Amino acid sequence: MPSHLFAGRPAQPPRPGSVDALITQTRRLRGDVDAVRRDTVVDDDDPQGRWQRALCDLAVHHLDDLGEHLGQLKEGLPAIPSPANGAPYRTAAHQPAPEPGTEHAQQTRVGSAEWNLLTDEVSWSDELFVIFGRSPEAGPLSLDELGSTLFVEDQPLLTAMVTACLVDGKAIDGEFRIVRADGRVRTLHMRGEPVLDESDGCTASMWAVLRDVSDLRRSERAVRETRDSLQQQRQIAQTEHRLAVELQEAVLPPWGGTLRFPHAAAGALDVAAHYLPSATSALIGGDWYDALELPDGRSMLTVGDLTGHGVTATSGMAMMLGALRGMAMAGIEPGPLMGWLNQLLETSVQPALGSAVCCSYDPARRVLSWAQAGHPAPLLFRGGHGRALQPPEGILLGATSGAAYGQREERLEPGDVLVLHTDGLTPRSIEFSRADGAERLLALAPRFAVARSAQDCVRTVIEEFGDTGREDDACVLVARVGE
Repeated sequence: MPSHLFAGRPAQPPRPGSVDALITQTRRLRGDVDAVRRDTVVDDDDPQGRWQRALCDLAVHHLDDLGEHLGQLKEGLPAIPSPANGAPYRTAAHQPAPEPGTEHAQQTRVGSAEWNLLTDEVSWSDELFVIFGRSPEAGPLSLDELGSTLFVEDQPLLTAMVTACLVDGKAIDGEFRIVRADGRVRTLHMRGEPVLDESDGCTASMWAVLRDVSDLRRSERAVRETRDSLQQQRQIAQTEHRLAVELQEAVLPPWGGTLRFPHAAAGALDVAAHYLPSATSALIGGDWYDALELPDGRSMLTVGDLTGHGVTATSGMAMMLGALRGMAMAGIEPGPLMGWLNQLLETSVQPALGSAVCCSYDPARRVLSWAQAGHPAPLLFRGGHGRALQPPEGILLGATSGAAYGQREERLEPGDVLVLHTDGLTPRSIEFSRADGAERLLALAPRFAVARSAQDCVRTVIEEFGDTGREDDACVLVARVGE
């Protein structure tokens, strides 16, 4: 049982040097055991010698397996995304306890037997009685009785092995399952050889070593099932990632350069945007950006983010962005629009939380009307300086029923630069010596002042934040007021 000092700590990966040392020791031990096996003189009349040789054979066989497993441990597992539900993998501390009453049987793994065909005598070692769960007073089992303890499916295998040994003089090497007297099922590995009569060369007896490999096979099965499960999880993650990317690409605006709208009006907006993927996650999040020219000549700008990752988040983002576009085209103002989005998220099949900012810009008056839901406020840059707009009232989307969302107005001037972004733009854990995301963006004001387009401003943001180790994906949208 693991020490209580370490039971609550996660399992640590083995150091490469320690695994190399184990591989070297295993190879050395394998050579030593093989040397002992070669030096062991096997006499047909010497049960002890046959016992030793059989044990050496078993030891060499399992040392080969151990070497292979250590080699796999050294190579390590392939990279695989965490389970979607965050459930931890099982460690040794979480393995099921041994079955009651099997502790001694698990420690007694190898027993020997000999069946004399001339005298019908059978001799079993004490260990074999323990393995079979049989009382020594009941006596050993004959070959016929031995077959009756096997699974029906395994009986032909034992019959074939015994026949080949007694008739053709072939060695026995195989596995079968038995049902003990207490009803427990065990898997035994049997190795044996015929003992020939010196006078006529016929088979006089058969000896065998039987090893209980139930725990070994159970461990191998667990490893196999775990490997298959990991492979399946990797395939699911790859498929989900592909679907999420395709859905995101289908929903987000296809324009990769800049937009200008209204096209022929004074004070028109020059708009550019960019999506920045996460540096630490293989899954796509629910971030969005959009810019849309409305029927009444105004323009709509928005960025937002839904909690979660993968197809669920991107499908929710598609629903929210579709509803937002529809309501904006219908002329609904940003404040009431946020209220409808909150109600939509409340009633969705996949509950989630979201943050968003929505702006409506009137180029005729150069007035920006905007609302927000638990989102970073837009940043306004003018004359080489920047500031965050004072946010109106608004809590996260989906947080509560019937939430009210305020709306504010801001008069813009020619040459102004407006920056909207999601909160994944900067890492959540920032060194004390570095400014937070908003301050780092505001520090770009001098560079925005000399930029000739919104696209130049977006490039500046990417240069500053593109290589940052973000834990989440992010969007940035820049709108520059025409002069």
